[in-house]
Amino acid sequence: MKKLFLWLIVVVVLAGGGYWAFQNYGPQAASAKPGGTTSSKRPSAPKTSVVIARDINFSITASGDIGPVDTVSVRPEVGGLIAALTLDIGDKVKKGDILFSLDDKDLQTEKSSRKTEIAGARLAVETQKIQLERSKLAFDRIRDLFATKLVSQEVFDNARLDYDLTKNNLNIANNRLETAETALQQVEDKLGKTIIRAPFDSTILTRPVSVGQAVSGSSGFNSGTEVFSVANLSDMITTAHINQADVTRLKVGQQVTVDVEAVAGLRIIGRVDRIAPQATYKNGIKGYSTRIILKNAEERVRPGMTASLKIPLVSAGNVLSVPLAAVFTEQGDRFVYVKKGEDKFERQSVQLGVADYDYVQIIEGLRDGDEVSLVAPSGETSPVGQALAGKGGASAEKGSSSKKKVDGTGAASKSVKPEGAK
Repeated sequence: MKKLFLWLIVVVVLAGGGYWAFQNYGPQAASAKPGGTTSSKRPSAPKTSVVIARDINFSITASGDIGPVDTVSVRPEVGGLIAALTLDIGDKVKKGDILFSLDDKDLQTEKSSRKTEIAGARLAVETQKIQLERSKLAFDRIRDLFATKLVSQEVFDNARLDYDLTKNNLNIANNRLETAETALQQVEDKLGKTIIRAPFDSTILTRPVSVGQAVSGSSGFNSGTEVFSVANLSDMITTAHINQADVTRLKVGQQVTVDVEAVAGLRIIGRVDRIAPQATYKNGIKGYSTRIILKNAEERVRPGMTASLKIPLVSAGNVLSVPLAAVFTEQGDRFVYVKKGEDKFERQSVQLGVADYDYVQIIEGLRDGDEVSLVAPSGETSPVGQALAGKGGASAEKGSSSKKKVDGTGAASKSVKPEGAK
């Protein structure tokens, strides 16, 4: 009896708990609470949009890193110790300003030696000229005597040989003088290369060495030691990876709007400078490297900053248009559903023009004020190949979406190109 009584208590407790849970969490309780519902309601009529005239501007977006147009690694042509180095990172210089100079003591000593050598060579030349003049007089005299048979053939031959030898000695002396002068010119050229000047108006980007450090010349086997890297920061470039679907509509000289992410509110107008002829892959996307030049960029724009690019491709002003979601496709035919009465829609083929990411131009098939459905009306089956639909209105060619997501490195550009678009 005692065990039976305990079992009855357990059954009563479980039954009470189940009733409480049903009251608080069951379907009826959920429907009784605010916001609760037991069934979802669907709109009785499809959403529609009115055909009106508007401006459509299609642009592609990409991103890239900003860098200077001209960057030069400054290296001395001759080796030596750095004697003067007064510039540092961030300093601005004009074309022809001295960047640094090398110790030239050894070259100055060599220059003095070469000058002494030249003086000796010139003295030797003068001596040989006198010797040649004396030898010529002797030869002329013996030649006259030989003509009158007053001297022997041997005496004449010896005089002629002495004359020829003296001429050769003069030529040797002249060659030595030229060699000495050439050596002096080389030393002077090296001395001129100990002073390094700015190749153009520029800003110092890096300075990896200090005064007193030995540097090697660029004419050596290791291409020399970099002392500075300088760049012209007034003109900048950024390189973007443009999708192959869009690059055919780009052209050199085209304007580009550039927003610099690091400088809030800064917008620069650039232009397309170069379009690579060969496609490359970046982040798995095939595209073409396109260089955008930014003339007279602000000082706040620095190398390495990220730029967001907007490149306009096509535009149409005051043209009839509908949302992209209103256009459907089936077996290559583009059409819309035009409202003809209360909850009544009629399928109408259309010819499309320019499109952006929200709207598409209607060239033929609709009139201003027509009302079109944004979804397949009741009783209509949504075409399998719907081309222009969905939030954001990405369009595609032949039923496949071609809207590309832009990554953080400018690896892809967005593309919207309805079939038949201009």
